[in-house]
Amino acid sequence: MIAPQFHPGEVRGQCEPHGKMGFALTPRSIALLLAGFAFLVFGLWDVRLSYAMLAWDALVLLAALLDGMRLPKAENLAATRRWSNAPSLDSQTEIELTIENRGSVILECRLTDDLPAALMDATAHSEPLLVTAFPRVPASVRYRIEPQERGDCTTGLLYVRYRSPLGLAERWAKAPLTQTVRVYPMLRTSEEQQIFLARSRQIDLQLRQTRQRGLGRDFESLREYREGDDLRDICWTASARRGNLITRQYQTERSQPVWIVLDCGRLMRSRVVAAPQAHAAMPLASGSLRAHSKLDHACSTAVALAQLALFSGDRVGLLAYGQTVQQRLLPGRGAAHLRQMIELLAQVRAESSEADHLRATALMGRLQPRRSLILWITDLAETAMRPEVIDGAMQLLRRHVLLFVAMAQPEVDAIAQERPKTVEQMFRSAAAQELAGRRELLIARLHEQGALTLDLNPEAVTSSVLNQYLMVKERAMV
Repeated sequence: MIAPQFHPGEVRGQCEPHGKMGFALTPRSIALLLAGFAFLVFGLWDVRLSYAMLAWDALVLLAALLDGMRLPKAENLAATRRWSNAPSLDSQTEIELTIENRGSVILECRLTDDLPAALMDATAHSEPLLVTAFPRVPASVRYRIEPQERGDCTTGLLYVRYRSPLGLAERWAKAPLTQTVRVYPMLRTSEEQQIFLARSRQIDLQLRQTRQRGLGRDFESLREYREGDDLRDICWTASARRGNLITRQYQTERSQPVWIVLDCGRLMRSRVVAAPQAHAAMPLASGSLRAHSKLDHACSTAVALAQLALFSGDRVGLLAYGQTVQQRLLPGRGAAHLRQMIELLAQVRAESSEADHLRATALMGRLQPRRSLILWITDLAETAMRPEVIDGAMQLLRRHVLLFVAMAQPEVDAIAQERPKTVEQMFRSAAAQELAGRRELLIARLHEQGALTLDLNPEAVTSSVLNQYLMVKERAMV
C-alpha cells in the first residue's frame, strides 16, 4: 500500500511579555491577604490587633514582590509546538508543547494553546496545561485534538502563565507559534484496506494467466493474418519482411486511466451525523457525534480509491469542480502522485451555488478522449426537471465506463420510512417519499443506459466504490 507521509513539522518561538504589568498576584497571595481580615475580628476587643492586619498584609505583599522579582523575564523562556502526525478527519493528533527555562528558578507553567475551531471542537482542551520547568531542562506536555474541517488553518499564539513554587506572584508571556496547518481527508488504515488489496492481487494473477487476447489495446504478439482480422491491426513492416500478411495481437491493458470526478456544489455541503457504531473502535475526544459534509466523505472515498488503483497499477486523475474547476490533476502513478492528489483534496471546498455539471463533462471529454473508468461522486437536485448531472452522465457513457455515485441524505430516508402521527408528519413523509421515488427513477434510467450506479448513505460509499472498482478490473470492462 502506498502511504505517503505528511507532517506539519514544528515551530519554535521566543516568549515575549503579555500585557504591561511586570507581574501579578496569584490567587494564593489574594487568599493570604484576605486571611488578614481575621485580625479585625479580634480587633473589636483589642485595637492593637487591627495593626497586626496591616503588618500581615505588608508582609504578604513584600513576599509577593520578592517572589515576582525572582521570576525570569519572558525573554528567558522559549516554546516549541510539535505535531506527532498530520491532522486528518476522524483521527486524533497529538501535540507536544515544550518550554525551555533559561532562568535559575523552578517554574510552574500554565499553557494555553490558541488553536482554531477547525482543529478542535469547542468543548475540548478548555483547561490550561500544567508543566513544571526546571532551569536549563526542557519540559514538555502533550494533549490530543480531533480536527473538525479539512483545509488550511492558522494556529495562534501560545500563552504562558508561570510562577515559582512559592506561588505568590506570576508573570504572563506569549510565544508566536503561528503556523499554517493542513487538515487532510479521512484516511483509511492499511488494516481496513487489506481485503481489497488481497482481492486486487488475485484479480491481477487471473488476468496474467488468461491474458485475454483481443480485448484491449496493449501489444501482446504477432501472428499470421486470418480471415476476418481488422485491416487496421496489420503490421505492414513485419508483413514486408516475411512476405505474408502479419497481424498484431493485443491483450487487455493492465494499466487503465481512472478519473475521480467530485461535485463541489451546494448539495455536497449538507452534513451527515456519523452513526455511533461506525466509530466504536475509536472513542470521540469530546463525547459528541461527528458531523462531516458529503464532500468530506467524497474526498475520503477518493483517497481510498486512489490508493487501491495505484496499487493495482492503474493511473489516477482528479477533477473537482463547482461553478468552475477547483482542482485538476492528470492521471499518473507513484507515491508522489498520490501525495499531490491528497494535497489537492484537502483544499477542495463546497460552494454555495449549484455546480456546472455540463462544463465538467465537456472538460472531461477533452482531458480523457480514450476510454477510461470515471468515478463521479455527486448528488441529485430536488427538482421536477431532469438534473443536468444526469445529462452529463449520459454523455460520458458514450465513451467511458461510468461509476455514478449519488450520496443520499439519511435524515430524508428516515422521514420517508417513519409512520406519521400528525398531519404535519404526514405531509413531510409524503414529500420525502416523492423525493425518494424521483431519485430512484433517475438512478434506474441511468443504470439502464449502462452506468454502474450507487445510491447510498455517505458512510457506506467507500467500501461499495472499492468493490465496484475491483469488479470492473475483474471483468476487464475498460
